[in-house]
Amino acid sequence: MHAFVGDDGRVLVVPIELVRVRGRSMLPTYADGDLLVVARGGRPRAGAAATLALPPDPSGSPRPRSVKRLVRREHGMPPRWWIDSDNPAEGLTSFEVGPIPEEAIDGIVLGRLPALLVRWLSRS
Repeated sequence: MHAFVGDDGRVLVVPIELVRVRGRSMLPTYADGDLLVVARGGRPRAGAAATLALPPDPSGSPRPRSVKRLVRREHGMPPRWWIDSDNPAEGLTSFEVGPIPEEAIDGIVLGRLPALLVRWLSRS
């Protein structure tokens, strides 16, 4: 958990987690092995990178939790988001899986930890 003080003086407590990137779909922004700081339950917004649950593959097997770029929100009930990968050569997008339900988005990427800190954390 992390607490932030807003401009209005209210304290906001946000659950924070570290997420390791696997794969090349978010290159050049995030590389395989990068450690991301993610706000769990953050509010989705267009342009943000987010962690989310992709729908099952065509055989019904679950896909791993993913990091994707939120492109645009479709207004409807329930609201859905178009997603993309930063690497046009790799990764699933809404062109393959369709727009995903907003409740599938479970975190917003706040940033990447520097490589030196990641190496230090990996030793502990």
